[in-house]
Amino acid sequence: MTAPVFVVEHFDAGGGGRYVLDGPEGRHAVSVKRLRAGEDVILTDGAGRWADCVVLGAEGKDRLILQLDSVSEEPAEQPRVTVVQALPKGDRGELAVETMTEVGVDAIVPWAAARCITQWKGDRGVKALGKWRATAREAGKQSRRVRFPEVAEAATTKQVAALLAGADFAAVLHESGDEPLATAELPSTGDIVLVVGPEGGVAPEELALFEEAGARAYRLGRSVLRTSTAGTAAAAVLLARTGRWS
Repeated sequence: MTAPVFVVEHFDAGGGGRYVLDGPEGRHAVSVKRLRAGEDVILTDGAGRWADCVVLGAEGKDRLILQLDSVSEEPAEQPRVTVVQALPKGDRGELAVETMTEVGVDAIVPWAAARCITQWKGDRGVKALGKWRATAREAGKQSRRVRFPEVAEAATTKQVAALLAGADFAAVLHESGDEPLATAELPSTGDIVLVVGPEGGVAPEELALFEEAGARAYRLGRSVLRTSTAGTAAAAVLLARTGRWS
């Protein structure tokens, strides 16, 4: 098991590299994880900066004392993989975000597709986006990432089309695709953008707009996956084929 990951806003250590992890993260480390002297811990800001630390001890129930000697920077991986995820029903959106984070997706864009039953409006939309972002943060920690995926504001179909137009490889998971995603020619650098439609499928007018933006339709496999799992499965194919899983 690799060292547990905790999120911090800064890496300012005192004399001798003594760092105090407090607040909710410190409480989790001391009272839930029950970390003890000599155990390894990783601190990260979730944006690529991280430090490998050793536990010196604990103070009370929410202060973990660490030895922090140096801070490293993990470069962004290439190619960058963005998944445009149509809004699923219920808590399946958080499931999609969780598993896509675990496999290594770099960015997730919620999409209000025409056939989405779920709609993010007003306070409900703000709350739902907050849940997606919190899920990405926790899944990033659980999967030992130090660069968490960005979860963007909900996008309209026109905004998704603009995102696809600027990509180095743009794809839409759709049954009309003649080529499987597993055989598509992929770039070694740049931006890959993948669109996952809602349970009712991508509407014909949406598919036409995306094709005009340069996105081709691709098949994933013989079986039909739910929208909450299709993005994770497709991302795994892309990450393996681009060498990011090598």
